[in-house]
Amino acid sequence: MTNRILFVCLGNICRSPAAEAVLRGLAPQFEIDSAGTSDWHVGEPPYQPMQAAAAARGLDLSALRARQFSTADFDRFDLILGMDGDNVAKVETLRPHGHPTPVRRFTDYAPDPGATHVPDPYYTRDFDGVLDLIESCARGLVAALDRGAV
Repeated sequence: MTNRILFVCLGNICRSPAAEAVLRGLAPQFEIDSAGTSDWHVGEPPYQPMQAAAAARGLDLSALRARQFSTADFDRFDLILGMDGDNVAKVETLRPHGHPTPVRRFTDYAPDPGATHVPDPYYTRDFDGVLDLIESCARGLVAALDRGAV
């Protein structure tokens, strides 16, 4: 059973903490965390424009702090969800030999089959569009979890 879910993006200051907050709101019964593949922002709060966009939707990201993904996360979580293909590939390079924890793209749960990645709003500046996609993917993930299809 999937009870512990980790979201992963590049810096852990925009996409993955937003996904963490969205899923916590939709499925508080799960243990949810987020991490980044880089160490650029370790210990920092989410990027202020992402916090502001999330706050406008009732999501408080202020207590979250960036951390770097580690191999121990394969043992701590039942499902690891990357925001894009680069995140998934980086996580896979750290997979302990033979470890079974699934690593997937978060957009695998998007209702739009054309969604292949969650764009990084740090670069695109489209915080609301990213939050729309994250909310959509999170609803799809919850539906998949309810069906036992994860």
